[in-house]
Amino acid sequence: MDGRCEISEELGAVRRVTLGGMAVNVALSALKAATGYLAGSQALLADAVHSVSDLVTDFAVLLGVRYWTAPADEEHPYGHGKIQAVVAAAIGLALAAVAVGIGRTAALRLLDVARGGEASVPGAIAFWIAVASVLAKEAVYRRTLAVARRFRSSALEANAWHHRSDAISSVPVALALAAAYFAPSLAWADSAGAFVVAAFILKAAWGIVRPAVEELTDAEMPGKSAEVERVALGVKGVGGCHRVRTRRYGGVFHADLHVQVSRGLSVAEGHAIGHAVRDAVRAAGIGVVDAVVHVEPEKAQLGEAAEG
Repeated sequence: MDGRCEISEELGAVRRVTLGGMAVNVALSALKAATGYLAGSQALLADAVHSVSDLVTDFAVLLGVRYWTAPADEEHPYGHGKIQAVVAAAIGLALAAVAVGIGRTAALRLLDVARGGEASVPGAIAFWIAVASVLAKEAVYRRTLAVARRFRSSALEANAWHHRSDAISSVPVALALAAAYFAPSLAWADSAGAFVVAAFILKAAWGIVRPAVEELTDAEMPGKSAEVERVALGVKGVGGCHRVRTRRYGGVFHADLHVQVSRGLSVAEGHAIGHAVRDAVRAAGIGVVDAVVHVEPEKAQLGEAAEG
């Protein structure tokens, strides 16, 4: 019952914070697109596209949370946590595609200016819309990240950083708009600002895709195996520990390890130590929810047994 209640609580919290973010994204996308068009700001239009991409990732999270919170079943004995990594990777790839499109458009506009073309000077309202976007998206980022860390949701955390990337990308947009408005000779700064936005988005995309791919390929989490080994060696009766492996599964970790015990112990005693190691690892607060422990005799004693 407790497990089902926790899943239901997570589902509700993720939906609420994501729907709130979607409402902000809809308003900002419409406002920045309209203002960017009327004020003639390429940077603000690029920022509007970025906000629209946030809506796509919000939908991805809303659809995905129904599946990654599903309990384990016969076909998925480890649960469905890796769906989070799939959703996070999709978010990252969508961000990268947006970045490439914005960067290409900005680069073409800058080349046109370099060849003698005229750059339009955006209106002052565009600057204030960019400032409002920074403040609004930073607030959404903080709220989303708090929920993501509460439930250890990698997909929701990826979406939170997507919100933060939108807030950060609006900073150079605001600076570029201010420069272009107050110094018309620097009107090209608007296109330069759009290009900087693309760079920020691409960096954010890489930060999201890399950990998702590492999880999907069962990459070793830095330092996690060392933590598991430290806990195992602290259990009474354990004389050694080796072949420790960990892998991320959603917002938690699974581990398997070999521990060495005295050869003089009975099978039941060795089995009890193995259970004690598993319980200690799960209760250590290091994010490991399950551990497979293989019990074997200590190396020196194993050698003596072989000689016998």
